[in-house]
Amino acid sequence: MRASRRGEGLRPPTLRLVDHVARAERHTPRNYHPLPVVVARAEGVWVIDVEGRRYLDMLSAYGALNFGHRHPRLVAAAHAQLDRVTLTSRAFHNDQFGPFCDGLAELAGADLVLPMNTGAEAVETAIKTARAWGYRVKGVPADRARIIVCENNFHGRTTTIVGFSSDPKTRNDFGPYGPGFQLIPYGDADALRAAVEAAPDETVAFLVEPIQGEAGIVVPPDGYLTAARRICDEYGVLLVADEIQSGLGRTGRTFACDHEGVRPDLYVLGKALGGGILPLSAVVGSREVLDIYRPGEHGSTFGGNPLACAVGCEVVSMLATGEPQRYAAELGERMLAALRAGVDPEVAAVRGRGLWAGVELAPGGPTARERCEKLAEAGVLVKETHETTIRVAPPLVITAAELDWALERLLPVLR
Repeated sequence: MRASRRGEGLRPPTLRLVDHVARAERHTPRNYHPLPVVVARAEGVWVIDVEGRRYLDMLSAYGALNFGHRHPRLVAAAHAQLDRVTLTSRAFHNDQFGPFCDGLAELAGADLVLPMNTGAEAVETAIKTARAWGYRVKGVPADRARIIVCENNFHGRTTTIVGFSSDPKTRNDFGPYGPGFQLIPYGDADALRAAVEAAPDETVAFLVEPIQGEAGIVVPPDGYLTAARRICDEYGVLLVADEIQSGLGRTGRTFACDHEGVRPDLYVLGKALGGGILPLSAVVGSREVLDIYRPGEHGSTFGGNPLACAVGCEVVSMLATGEPQRYAAELGERMLAALRAGVDPEVAAVRGRGLWAGVELAPGGPTARERCEKLAEAGVLVKETHETTIRVAPPLVITAAELDWALERLLPVLR
C-alpha cells in the first residue's frame, strides 16, 4: 500500500449535518437540546459547520470563550506545555502551578488560590471551605453551618447544588437533598439581612451570582452587592461571589463585583479561566478563609495540572493588561444600546452589562427557541434560557464590524 493512502480505511466517512445529529442522538441521553448546528472548525468569533456554513458565535460557550476560539496566545501556550508535561497530580509540584496561582492571586487582589477543574467543582469547594471556616474560625456548632443562596440561582448540577435550586427542571427527581441552605429573593438586601438575623451564629456564607446568568442575565439593583458586603461584615458571614460566568472581563470589569467596588471573601471562577481550551476553575480568597484545609481533606487529581495552569497563566496575563475589560465595556455599550433601541412589543426587556445580554421576550410571539433557530439560519449563534430569554454573549475579541454584522441579523428576528 502506498504511504499516501495509509490509514484511509480508518477515516470516518464524510457525513452530512443531519447524519452527525442522528449519530450524536443515537448513543447519548437527551440531557441537552442543542441547535441543529454541527461545528467542525472555529477561529476567533467564527465557526464553520460540517457542510461549510459559517456562523458568528454570539454565545461563547456560555462565557468559556471570552477570548474566542483558538486564540493564538492560548493555543501556543497549550502546544508548548503539551511537549513538556501535562499531568502530575498534586502528589508532586509542577513548574506551572506556582506562576498560575501567583498571577491569579494578584489579579484578584487575594492571598490564596485553590485550583479545580469545573465550575461546579469550584462551587462545591467554596461550600466546603465556608463550612470548615464556620466550624474552625467562627465557632459554629457541629453540623449547623448554614449558607444563604438566592432564588433562580445557577451554580452547577451536582446533587448538593441542585438541592438548593429553585428551578424545578434542575431540581426535580434528583433528591433527597441535604440541609444547610436557605433561599431568599435575589436582589433584595432586606431579605438577606432578615435571613442572617434569623440565625447569625450559624450562618457562615452568602453565596451569590453578582449577575445571574442562567436566570436570564439578571442584573441586581445598584448597591445590592455593597449592602450584601456590609451585612456580611456586620455578622461575620463570608461573601462568596460566583463569578464563573460574570468574571474575567465579561461585564467590562475583571469581576462583576468591581462595578460596585466590592471584594468578596471568596471568588469562584471557571469557564473563561481555561481559555476555551480545557476545564480550569479556582476558588480565590484570603489566607484567613482558604488556609483552613489540612492535607488530605480536599483535592482533585487534575486540579492544578500543568497543562491547565500553563493556559491559565496566559489568560491571567492577558487580563492583567486591562485591555479585554475595556474592550468589553466599550463594545458592550454599543451592543446593549442597539438591542434596547430595537425593543418593540415582542420584547419585554433587555438586561445586561458589558458584552452580556438577556433579551426577555413577551408572551404570544415566536418562542426563544424558534428565534434562535431562525438566527442560526441567518448565521448567528445564540441560545435560549428558560424558554423566554435569548442569551447574547459574543467573545470579547469581537470587532465593532463583526458585532454590527451580527446585530443586523439579530434585531429583525427580535422584531
